[in-house]
Amino acid sequence: MVTTFSGDSNYNKGYIAFFDIDRTITKAISGRALARGAFTKGLITRLDIVQAGYLSLAYRLNLRDPLKIIDRMVTWLDGIPEKTIDDLCSEVFREVLYPSVYDEARFEIKTHKEKNAKVVILSSALTPICRYMAENLGMDDIICSTLEVENGYFTGHPIGHLCFGEEKAIRLKNYCEINNTKMSDAWYYGDSISDLPALSLVGNPVCINPDRKLKKAAQKRGWKILDWNS
Repeated sequence: MVTTFSGDSNYNKGYIAFFDIDRTITKAISGRALARGAFTKGLITRLDIVQAGYLSLAYRLNLRDPLKIIDRMVTWLDGIPEKTIDDLCSEVFREVLYPSVYDEARFEIKTHKEKNAKVVILSSALTPICRYMAENLGMDDIICSTLEVENGYFTGHPIGHLCFGEEKAIRLKNYCEINNTKMSDAWYYGDSISDLPALSLVGNPVCINPDRKLKKAAQKRGWKILDWNS
């Protein structure tokens, strides 16, 4: 499912520039910041933190199905009111994520907008985080992970799959088709080997502070690699 921020995907733009959030727009990682904040507020237990660490390790070592691992990452939200998480996201964005936005990311976003591009967040981060980021950086739209809510409470399950890995590539392709934009004209900024499927689709892939595996793949393909520090 595509979650849109602007509510208008039909206005004319020259091309689309997609940006990941964690370690691409920001130095900080939204999932870790949210987990830390949730633990501080008593929303999750130390056992939940340990289980999340195990899942992260299992993903890095390819010990289990990556999609199942990623989907399990949000089970800690089961039973928590939607408003509570919205408030937590607002706090984490304001205190952790927004202060860690790279100056270089701001410049790239501004440059694309000046060239009449539609600038879109494409991230596995939760909807409120993506919405706050888009609003504060003047971005046009968001494509992100959507979680199931029943009677105002999260169920701990995503709607469809989380926007991660191959799912990102699927959503990027669909979004370009909906907006009548060639993928060969599109840009995607990402940092992780999990972004490889999306990066491989666009005509202008850009790797930001890439992890070891992505850097190796980018060098082999001749993709642009940028080191952002400020």
